[in-house]
Order: sequence, then structure tokens, then C-alpha cells
Amino acid sequence: MPAVDLARLRKQANRLADFFFLPDEFMKHLREILSFYVNYTLRSKENVAPGSNLKTYRTPPAVLTHIENELRAVAEENPHFALELADVLWDEGALETRLLAAFLLGRIPPQEERLIPRLTAWTQQVRDSDVRAALLSTSLTRMRKETPEQFLALIREYLHPARARSWSNGIQALLPMIADTSYTNLPPIFDIVEPVIEEAPAIVQDDLADLIVALYRASANETVFMLKHVLAHS
Repeated sequence: MPAVDLARLRKQANRLADFFFLPDEFMKHLREILSFYVNYTLRSKENVAPGSNLKTYRTPPAVLTHIENELRAVAEENPHFALELADVLWDEGALETRLLAAFLLGRIPPQEERLIPRLTAWTQQVRDSDVRAALLSTSLTRMRKETPEQFLALIREYLHPARARSWSNGIQALLPMIADTSYTNLPPIFDIVEPVIEEAPAIVQDDLADLIVALYRASANETVFMLKHVLAHS
């Protein structure tokens, strides 16, 4: 892998953004960039990410970061094309392209009716932990900040008592909102998660630990009160 020349990378990413409206050309140039920065010392024989079923270029994080920075504004200004490009990136099936697809979803307005169906379908398909985390955090960035009530409605769907298989997704999606110090309306979150904590199935024990730690950091008093209430009724 060549050393990352940031000035050169910035030019490459800027040039790539010129093909935002031409998905086929975009993919051609993206593959060239990712291949240029391949770290052969880290690539496994199968070129698959550890613990994943996705092929990977093993490119440095700086490469994707620069590409995302160049795409951010044009994606927000052209959500229809952003969604179209996200679909192409997802279908490419590489770790890096799916992370970029998740990023583009996060630049699409929460009012876009195709956003949630796309997010739902992709989270059901994914096995890679990094892509799953991106879908549940990065892809929901604008919804969390611009339409928090819509976001919490989605979380309620994830944490519905009849959908225990989606509880882990719901918990992980909540963590960035809880950690956001600018978001102070915590009571609805406590109301949503208390039944899940009461149930506490083994399959989400690790997620619940993450959740309780995040809640405690955000509001120790409210978290202790909730846990006492749960214990008193268990």
C-alpha cells in the first residue's frame, strides 16, 4: 500500500464526487481508488474482513473519510440521486462500499419515504458488525437530530414486545441519541427501554449493558431510579 498522501487523496476524492450522478462511472473510479490504497500486508487469502462475509480492500479509514467529506453536501442537496447511488454501493457487496452506502443513507432527509424500508432491508441482510453499526448510527443521523419523535417511533417498532429479534438493533440505534449531550429529553427513552430491561433476555445481555452504561452517563439519578423500579417489580 502506498503511503497516504492526503493532498493526493483529497484530489482523488474530489474527482470521484464529480461522478455522483453517474453511478456506473462512480463505481469504476471508486474501485480504482480503493485498489490504489490496498494494504496487502493485511489482506487475508480470501480478502474477506475478519468475522465478516464481505470482501474488503483493507483501505485505511482516511480514504473513506475523505470520500464521505466530498459526498456530504452533494448527497444532502440531491437525496434522490444519493439513494440511487447508495443502492449501487450496497449491491457491490464490499465492506467499504456498504459503509459508504450507510453513510449516504444518513444524508437523506428523514421525510424520504424509502429511507426506512431500505434501512430495514439492509439491517436484515447484514452480518458484518461494522456495517450493522453504521446502519444503526450513521444512517440515522439526520432522523435523530431533525425528527427525534420519528426516530423514537422507529425505536418503539424495533423494541416491540413481539419483535425480540430486533431488540438488539433498537438498543444499538438508541446509543448515539443517549450519548448526544444536546439531546436532553430522556424520559421518553426511559419509558421505551424499561420493559426491555425488565424482560432482559439473554440474547441482548451485552446490548443491555451498553444501554445501562450510556443511560447512567447521561443521567445517573434517572437510571438508578429506573433500575430500582425494575427490581421492585421483578
